[in-house]
Amino acid sequence: MAAAWLGGLLVIDRALEGRTRGHIADRIAESLQAEATIDRGDLALLRGALDLEDLKVRRDDLIGHLALTVASLRCELRPFGLALVDRDCGELAVRGIRLEVSTAALFKLQRPKRPPLHARHVVIDDARLALSPSALLPGLGRVAITIEHAEAGETTFKTPLSWLFALRALRATIELPAGITLQLTYDHGELAVAGGIFGAAPVALPIALPVAELTDDPRAEIAKLVDFGKDLAERLVARKAEDWLKAK
Repeated sequence: MAAAWLGGLLVIDRALEGRTRGHIADRIAESLQAEATIDRGDLALLRGALDLEDLKVRRDDLIGHLALTVASLRCELRPFGLALVDRDCGELAVRGIRLEVSTAALFKLQRPKRPPLHARHVVIDDARLALSPSALLPGLGRVAITIEHAEAGETTFKTPLSWLFALRALRATIELPAGITLQLTYDHGELAVAGGIFGAAPVALPIALPVAELTDDPRAEIAKLVDFGKDLAERLVARKAEDWLKAK
């Protein structure tokens, strides 16, 4: 009986691989209101893994521009075929992300009809995110974020940035307008920033991440992240000024 089940899983792997790849692409496309394709993939129900390569997402319309490519994505599934009834990722490891998005496209994301991808642990390596200004927010200059490594806890991907609500560790660089470059690290609830107006010595600040509610739609999540970013920038500048006055 066990041998028959294991053999059946191998057959199901081959039968469902293309369908699973297409299903995930459709879910991503619906979440981002874009066209999505995944070139290659491997489904292993016995050991519990889904490996995908060359994810491409693109959107160009009157609202804005969004282009996303992912070199590789690995989703750890429940082994021995249990993923047929529980499709959440244990660990989701993503490498080689390139995201270009206009602010208008980011703020116009809609709630998808199907459940978005969910993971209990997220690991991101080698990611570059570029946020460009638009008619909606013309005062915002181009911002580029290079992520060397990031880890996050339980995440439901309503947007490409949903993992920030569950952030646990981060090593990144931010390039701001006027040639300003900042180095960021985050660990155990503390953010440290160096470079630019903060100087070579990092300015450290304990932070409480915003909370993503189950009822939040994608636009609500993005709005929370924007508000959090503005508040964080003000607190960092205030802390730098406080440290400078103490040194005098």
